[in-house]
This record gives sequence, C-alpha cells and structure tokens, in this order.
Amino acid sequence: MSIDQAAGPVTLTADQAADQSLATGAVGTALLSVERALAGSGGWRDAHERIRQVTAGPIDAAAHAGLYYGAPAIAFLLHAVGTGGHPRYRAAATTLDYPVLRLIRRRLTAAENRMKRGGPAQFREYDLFYGLTGLGALLLHRLPGSDTFADVLRYLIRLTEPRREDGEGGLELPGWWVPHDPDRLLPTPGGHANLGMAHGAAGVLALLALGISHGRIVDGQAEAVETLGSWFDRWRQDSADGPWWPQWITREELRTGRLLQKGPVRPSWCYGAAGIARALQLAGLATGDTVRRATAEQALAACLADRQLDRITEAGLCHGLAGVYQTAFRAASDAGSPAIAQRLPALASVLIRRTTAPDTEGEGAGFLTGSAGVSLALETARHTAPPCSGWDTCLLIA
Repeated sequence: MSIDQAAGPVTLTADQAADQSLATGAVGTALLSVERALAGSGGWRDAHERIRQVTAGPIDAAAHAGLYYGAPAIAFLLHAVGTGGHPRYRAAATTLDYPVLRLIRRRLTAAENRMKRGGPAQFREYDLFYGLTGLGALLLHRLPGSDTFADVLRYLIRLTEPRREDGEGGLELPGWWVPHDPDRLLPTPGGHANLGMAHGAAGVLALLALGISHGRIVDGQAEAVETLGSWFDRWRQDSADGPWWPQWITREELRTGRLLQKGPVRPSWCYGAAGIARALQLAGLATGDTVRRATAEQALAACLADRQLDRITEAGLCHGLAGVYQTAFRAASDAGSPAIAQRLPALASVLIRRTTAPDTEGEGAGFLTGSAGVSLALETARHTAPPCSGWDTCLLIA
C-alpha cells in the first residue's frame, strides 16, 4: 500500500471493492482475526493474511468512502491492531491519515455548501455507515486532537439546529431531517427524522457525548447534546415492557405530535431502544446528568427482559442479539446499578443458543449482519472484558 494508491481515484474490481467493506466484506472478517490474535484466542498468521488481503491493492478514498467502506474502513482496521499494542501496522495506518483527512474535508465542504443552499441532509452526508458521524467516530480514536475532528463536531452541532422549508406552514424540522425514505420498502411521504444509532439522531448524540467524555469539546457541544436529549424525551413512549422510541418521525407525526407506530419493535442496536438508550446514557455521563443516565440505564435493562428479546429473530450486530449484547456490555461498565450486568450471562447464553456454527468464509460472514460480528460479541462474552482492539467503537457504543 502506498500514499498514491490510497489518495487518488482508483478503479477496483468487484472483489477488490467487496474486500474493502467493513459491513459485509474482508475488513470485517480481518477485524475478527485481529481481535482474536490480540486476545490470545487466535493466531497472528491468520490476522496478517487477512490484513494483506485488504491492503494488497488500490484503496478507495473517493467521495463515497466512509467508516464502513474504503480508506476509512481500512484505517479503522489498522488502528485497531495498534490499539491492542501490536506495532506492525502503525506506519501503514499513518499512511492512510492524509487521504482520510482529505476525504473528510471534502465531505465537510459539501455539507457546508448544502447548508448554505438551505436544502435537506441525506443519510450519506451525516450518518454512521456512510457519513460524517462515522468519519468522526474514526477521528475520535485515531486523530482526536485534529482540527478536522473539531470541525466534524461543529458540523454535527449545526445539524441539531432546526430548519424550516418553504410552504410548510411554519413546521419546524430537525436539522438531520432527510427527504428520502429510511428504506425503499418503508415509505415516509415527505421524508423523516431518523432516531436510530445507524442513520439517525442517536448516532449524532453518541459521538457528541463521547467527544465530551474524551475531552474533545467545541462551543455549543453540551447544548447540542441537551437538544438531542430533549428530542428523545419528547418522543419516548412507555409500555408494559419498558420505554421505547419510534424508529423515525414522519412529517405527519411531527405536525400532529402523535405516533403512527403503535408499539415497540425489536430493541436492536441499529434502530431500537438498546442503541438509543446507550446514546442517552453516554449523554448523561458526558454532561453529569444523573437523571438522564439512570433513566437510560433503566430503559436498557428493560430491553434485556425475555419478552423484549423474543422480538429479535437474528443473531447479528446490526439487528440482532450480538448487537444488543455488546451494547449492554458497554453500558453495564458505566452503569450506576447492577441491573444490566446481572442480565449479561443469560443474554450471552441466549446468543450462543441462537448462533449456528460460524461460516467465516461463505455468505453471511460479514461484520454487521453476519458471523464475524456475532463471533466478535462472543469474544467479549468469553473474556468478560472490553475488546482488546476496540472494534466496537465503530458502533459508537464506546
């Protein structure tokens, strides 16, 4: 790998592009090998071979790259090796700093131009998988003192400010409102405000809060955390199974203040109460708001009850039990009561029962929804300790 390869436009084969995906490709499976090597449950030969596969060819640092694809994803992988104290890939990680910073600068400029025009945001501009929240998560751990990270924080603060559109009769939209649907099969006429960790306000809140807790603070950051916290307070719902939040707010729901969603869905990391509660706990920890912290911890503990977990039919990190387990593990480490920690052994047992023999090479071997992510969560359960590589920081739960 060279700076020239990493910095400019590149032409990739389909296999090369797939290799550079953290979500579904070789970056994710390499991350599992790295974690196992650092934890002593695997060997470095396998980890080195998987890293070589990811870095052997040209690296995509074009405008569509993000935390879960291309140069930032590979930078995250190489930084994870160093997090565990292994020095071998430090020079390679440093090689990627320049193209990643240049990419983020371009993305910030595009976002600034969009804001000046007064148009709405898109997932790909700001979210965790594709956008500046995810790129900021990388910088928080890789280059936390950089001016670029400070500018990402300033951008996210602006994203919490309300905006109005012509012809809306004075309807105030949150700054992260998007005009498109959350999914092509789930129409939201007129757009929506996403609340989840993967594509919505919870991810923005988590990064702003983690920045404060790490001492990376810019003007308006605490106020933005409070703004987002108040948004979640407004839309919180209570049920016999515990608190829950809608996955998103439509234009009609925002106008009337009444939800169309009748009850809680699966309490997943990506869209459900588990991820949202962890973001709110991080906010409480960052700002010293003990009430918000305790309320969030109670909500997360409620997610771990059997009736809630029965809504989850998958094992993976994004929608499934592995993501709930890893989120709960991180939350338990910060919690003021033992309620979450007491549920972890039972949750690990449920995850193991629902997990088939890992297929680390075939379809479904990826990080977000496949066996690599499940295996990483099971590594945490096996060692009852935080990941040596810090792999779960890309989920914004730590």
